[in-house]
Amino acid sequence: MNKTLKIALFSLVILCSGCKEEQATPPKTEVVRGDKKPNIVLILADDQGWGDLRSSGNLDLETPNIDGIAKYGVSFDNFYVQPVCSPTRAELLTGRYFPRTGVYSTSAGGERINYDETTLAEILKKAGYTTAAYGKWHSGTQPPYHPNSKGFDDYYGFASGHWGNYFSPMLEHNGEVVEGNGFLVDDLTDHGLSFIEKNQESPFFLYLPFNTPHSPMQVPDEYWERFTDKELRMRSHRASEGAAEGAGISGGGGNDETIKLTKAALAMVENIDFNVGRVMAKLRKLYLEDDTIVIYLTDNGPNGYRWNGSMRGIKGHTDEGGVRSPLYMQWKDSLPEGKKIVQTATALDLLPTLTKLAGVAAVTENAIDGEDLTPLLYNENPDWEDRIIYNYWNGKTSLRTQNYRLDAENRLYDMQNDREQRFDVSAKHPQVKDSLVNAKDQWLSEVSPLSADTDKRPLTLGHPSYLYTWLPARDGIPHGNIERSNRYPNDSFFENWTSAKDSITWDVEILADGHFDVELYYTVSEENLGSIVELSLGKSKIAKKITEKNNPPLKGMDRDRVPRIESYVKDFKPMDLGTMVLKKGKGILTLKSLEVAGKEVADVRLLVFRKVE
Repeated sequence: MNKTLKIALFSLVILCSGCKEEQATPPKTEVVRGDKKPNIVLILADDQGWGDLRSSGNLDLETPNIDGIAKYGVSFDNFYVQPVCSPTRAELLTGRYFPRTGVYSTSAGGERINYDETTLAEILKKAGYTTAAYGKWHSGTQPPYHPNSKGFDDYYGFASGHWGNYFSPMLEHNGEVVEGNGFLVDDLTDHGLSFIEKNQESPFFLYLPFNTPHSPMQVPDEYWERFTDKELRMRSHRASEGAAEGAGISGGGGNDETIKLTKAALAMVENIDFNVGRVMAKLRKLYLEDDTIVIYLTDNGPNGYRWNGSMRGIKGHTDEGGVRSPLYMQWKDSLPEGKKIVQTATALDLLPTLTKLAGVAAVTENAIDGEDLTPLLYNENPDWEDRIIYNYWNGKTSLRTQNYRLDAENRLYDMQNDREQRFDVSAKHPQVKDSLVNAKDQWLSEVSPLSADTDKRPLTLGHPSYLYTWLPARDGIPHGNIERSNRYPNDSFFENWTSAKDSITWDVEILADGHFDVELYYTVSEENLGSIVELSLGKSKIAKKITEKNNPPLKGMDRDRVPRIESYVKDFKPMDLGTMVLKKGKGILTLKSLEVAGKEVADVRLLVFRKVE
């Protein structure tokens, strides 16, 4: 049956088929059972495509635990995220389109969610939840952008966009530098299990943003060996249509390399599945399964050309394959078992939906863009209006309705019959196309995406409520001979510091007067010992001679299953630079050398400021 639907956001009229005219059952108004609010476990994979699951039809891997969330809960067949990591995280946490939140990049400050945005964690914490996040944050490093200042009581992981080593790497725990324990996804899950155990008597929100299968493609031997000699049955047929647009994807070269990348990614997903199984087993053991909402999704399309249902696009693309994600949601004995939902939904919808399920008022500083999905969860024939979902990245914008996708080149596709986006139907439906083009223009005008040229936010330092502030090389600017170890900043360090005229600067805003102990994480060979380094901001200066060698080799290549495009890493050593007195205000923090003793001063990874109480 065809009928005209009103697109609520811009009052556009487009054609929609297959929509229900009447609501057969009333919406469920009370979903919290008893006096105890439900626990929430939100699991997010990194660079896993829609097709990287057995439940999506991929016969090359086994994912029984992830698939079980869909089997015993609800799955969404048309669920959309953004083309890359930080934009999706911003939308998931705030319920608002990411350009509104200040996010426009995946590194060097462009990934930060504005501090006046309200997160899901802040809402739940205010309602009495204990909150924790373990994994890849990728929404800001320095408070008030740090997870501890965005509603999470406990944080363990890395705040950057990607990390250079997945086996016992340098991490942070609530701002303090720590060493990881074993393979990172296993380690993050260990922390999650401890958190569940500790907080089993009261409502908790556990956010597990895993770091895989994002590159570097590292995975324990146990999982890799399952795929080394395996003949893959499921292949991508769209690799010839173009590479990812600035997505930072490794393994995009020859066929053999692409196969290795696919095998590594699938091995990493099987490890994720193992850890999802551990979470579910813990909930069952503690009799918490029927008190806990468990959600599983991924943050963008696959980080390489592998089987993804023949959809066009991968990570970095605004086409269907770059933004379609699984969304599985289980709440035993409260959500329907095995229900499949065909209506379009988006990461924006998680905040209003989860707060509704928890019986918590979604009070936010700014108006949210997401929709409460509970009518779709509970009603067989919901009164559900079609709407536009916007996907944006790198200057390209694509729009999705229930029936159509308008791509970045304004070609129109019938997604009910052509999810692969092979046939432009603009000539058949000119009114639909014109209305969506108009909607695209209006949306871009309204959200006004930032860029590196228009972002005027300095790095924040010395938040009065937080002990630690990290200023990594990722956020610094090199001057003179100094070079970044890799063009992808997130896990990079500075090298080739050869002259007293060289320097590294950070554009900072001191949020409150204070005294700060400062540590410099460095490496230097024995023959280059003796240089004096100075850190200054205005009239405040501290200086110290480097007297202890630390010359570890680069590492990671022995663990990589596929050659990486990001920087390799090494073990940087902390050196106490002294105590710095800083006054509230803006300025340029400068690290330079007063005396170069050898051919090079040092390689630099990180500055850590610790407020002196």
